[in-house]
Amino acid sequence: MLSLTQLKDDLVTANRVLAHHHVVDSFGHVSVRNPENPKHFFLSRARAPNCVEAGDITEFTFDGQIVGHNPGKPYSERFIHGSIYEARPDVMAVVHNHSPNVVPFTVQTKKKMRPIMHMCAPIGTDIPTWDIAHKFGTTNLLVTSMEMGRDLAQSLGNRTVALMRGHGSVVVAKSLREVVFTSIYMEINADMLIKAYALGDGDIQPMSEGEVDANAGGRAGFTLERGWENWCKITERPYYSLDWNMGPGFSKTDK
Repeated sequence: MLSLTQLKDDLVTANRVLAHHHVVDSFGHVSVRNPENPKHFFLSRARAPNCVEAGDITEFTFDGQIVGHNPGKPYSERFIHGSIYEARPDVMAVVHNHSPNVVPFTVQTKKKMRPIMHMCAPIGTDIPTWDIAHKFGTTNLLVTSMEMGRDLAQSLGNRTVALMRGHGSVVVAKSLREVVFTSIYMEINADMLIKAYALGDGDIQPMSEGEVDANAGGRAGFTLERGWENWCKITERPYYSLDWNMGPGFSKTDK
């Protein structure tokens, strides 16, 4: 297991990687649950993701209260993260983003977001769209309270992804590396899906639920490490090996 110091540095790296891949820009955020205190999570202070540094990382309770070190103003939407961690003990990392190719699908009622390429399988076949207006009426679309966050978490349910109408999405995973992987490939999938829809009026053939299950099961170990190492290289960030078996004996599902 990574030390908390290394985990926080990985959180800095995750911010930089997501910014490099245009999943986040000046806005959006990524968090990780504190493995030593599962009722707390780490998230940067309110800062553009590509500018986040180790000193910006802040510890929060589920209800968005700062614990200890306080480097400055927190994100107003930290309640997204706390509400999901509260509702989902299995979730260890959360991304909230305004991924540009994903946002059109948050307002599209006929052409749905679906995985169409095997690397994008982790987004799943059942992707809900949460509309803040259904319960909270006219707002600025930001999730600024635990009541709003819990309503979003309820819509997410046990899924990996939930779209947010006119806003963006949330992505969850069992590790920081996995949530980065899924967020990047969701943006890639959305771009490819828009192109597929543009090819003509015919139906597209998305991945089946069985195909998603078969592929998503392999998104661990060497697969995540391979992506993470590459993205660290691109962003010139440190890479901490978890000593995965990357030799000839790794699983056939690792590629």
